[in-house]
Amino acid sequence: MLDIVPSLMLVVAVVFLVLLILLNSWLYQPLLAFMDERDKSIRKDLENIDSTGSDVEELKAKTEAIITEAKNEAAALRAKTIEESKLLAMSKIEAKKEELEKRYQEFLVELKKEEEQLKSELLSQMPLFKESLKAKFSQI
Repeated sequence: MLDIVPSLMLVVAVVFLVLLILLNSWLYQPLLAFMDERDKSIRKDLENIDSTGSDVEELKAKTEAIITEAKNEAAALRAKTIEESKLLAMSKIEAKKEELEKRYQEFLVELKKEEEQLKSELLSQMPLFKESLKAKFSQI
């Protein structure tokens, strides 16, 4: 049935051992070296992530501080601008009030003059009114 040939078995064993040696040097060793290098790279990246994480937190804190400072400066600037605008508006209002008061006083003076002029005209016209009244009464 099956014949065992020792020389063929020896050749197969030698080929198998040579194949193992070649696979070890050409495939397994480079593959293991690549895997070790990859593990080192992953460990290094994890360490970098930890240090980067602390850097990110530090930068985040600085950013928040800068934003807070900018908001405070903006609020102060806004308050200053509002105060300046109020002062400007108040000065304009006061100037307008003074102008209106001056115009009102001028109007009163002119009104007084017109009143006196009207009185004098009416007084000068009084004899005519008296005569026209007498004429009207006499017609009745």
